[in-house]
Parts: sequence; structure tokens; C-alpha cells
Amino acid sequence: MADDPKPSPIRTGLTCRCPRCGKGRLLQGFLDVRPRCEACGLDYKFADAGDGPAVFIILIAGFIVVACALVVEFKYEPPLWVHALLWLPLILATTLLPLRPMKGLMVALQYHHRAAEGRTGAKP
Repeated sequence: MADDPKPSPIRTGLTCRCPRCGKGRLLQGFLDVRPRCEACGLDYKFADAGDGPAVFIILIAGFIVVACALVVEFKYEPPLWVHALLWLPLILATTLLPLRPMKGLMVALQYHHRAAEGRTGAKP
């Protein structure tokens, strides 16, 4: 039996699948990482995305929403309630929708690059 090719970390991360086999689910609930892959048994203890996904999403979403709000404000000068009506759904969409895929991507890239806690070069 030939070895299966390694799945792409980008594809497995964005689809929230196991970074080793590409079949098992990575997340349970909205953002909780499962203890292990149900397909290949990979232990997900290495997975520590921390606040990385949220920071990237906040920066990207902030740029999009602020740019759009400024264009609308200078071009149309709408009342404040129109701004609230326009930007609240956009803020929710640009922050919540990409959060799962971004977390999956960061975990998959950690696995792919064998990321670990920082170490010094000294041997114990």
C-alpha cells in the first residue's frame, strides 16, 4: 500500500480538519480544539493558537469596516443610526465568520512547521 500524500496545511486549516490526515475534525463547538483526531488519533496537545486568530481578524475587519464607514460618511453624510444599521452586521460578519477557519489554519501551520515553545540553545 502506497503512502498517502500529506494534505495541504492551508486546505486542512481552512476546512478545520486534522493537519495530519485531513479527515478528522479539528474543532468541537465554536473554537474548542478536540483532544485528538477521530480518524488518525493525532493528539492535539501541540495546538495552541492563543489569541493569534482573533488579532488577525480584528486587524483585517477593522480596516474593512473603518474604510467603508469613512467612504459612506464623506460621500453621503448619513445620520448615526444609519451607520449603526450598516456597520453592525458587517462587523459581525467580518469577525465571526472567519474566526474558525483562521484558528484551524493557525493550528495546521503549527503542526506543519513543528512549532513549539521557545527554547534556548543550551542543553540541560
